[in-house]
Amino acid sequence: MRDKTGEVNISVQDLSFSYENAAAPALERINMRLESGKMCALLGRNGSGKSTLARCLNGLLLPGGGRVISCGMDTSDWANRLEVSRRVSMVFQNPDTQMVGATVEEEVAFGPENMGLPPNEIRKRVDRALEMAGITELSRRGPLRLSQGQKQLVAIAGAIAMEPDFLVSDEATSMLDCSARARVLELFEKLLISGMGIVHVTHFIEEATLADSVVMLEAGKIIAQGTPRSVIGDPARVRAFGLDPLAITVVTHELEKLGHKAPEGALTAEELLAWLCA
Repeated sequence: MRDKTGEVNISVQDLSFSYENAAAPALERINMRLESGKMCALLGRNGSGKSTLARCLNGLLLPGGGRVISCGMDTSDWANRLEVSRRVSMVFQNPDTQMVGATVEEEVAFGPENMGLPPNEIRKRVDRALEMAGITELSRRGPLRLSQGQKQLVAIAGAIAMEPDFLVSDEATSMLDCSARARVLELFEKLLISGMGIVHVTHFIEEATLADSVVMLEAGKIIAQGTPRSVIGDPARVRAFGLDPLAITVVTHELEKLGHKAPEGALTAEELLAWLCA
């Protein structure tokens, strides 16, 4: 859906969801709004509902109550299912589960081919996606022979080739080493600049510092929502959420205990260093 500014958005309205025979709802009265060109990080303990919420955004799971309006389409309407899944694309924790092509090039072309696009358009999309992901040199390689980080970049390139409005990353960095995680996050930054919205489910709290907004879930409910500084800037509050706080926030709070005027809201080493050198 485009609002008055021309932005595409996802609107989650009183969303509830329960798995069959579950003792408690997986999601309960979730309300949030996601915008194109911005990144939202979903944080929470294991079992808090992060992945369930992510799957509701593109229609993989349908609301038990409330609505999800993705790019102007109600995900509960069967007629919208294919278009919703195209415009709100997903990548998962284990890229091996998504691999179907014999080569990287075939893998990235799979989605556009299923859309019935003409060959010249498929070629254009595949080349663009490979270039954006920085894996053009891997185009003739077999995807299952790649490193885990390379596989995840291939999976994201496949999503890019669909030209979605949003990319939902369901812990896409959780199985990667530091170097591979950095490459994926750099790619996310490129996609944001291009105007794509990103929803990133993660248990690495430092990755949330890159987001425009953070949503904290606990037992299927939103317990905090706002900017990274407002949600994860206080280490005591983060510990109360059951997560490990950012090292930088711990350092700044210890400095304050010692009587030093620490930089308010610092979340990164760069921000702390700039303050120390000022």
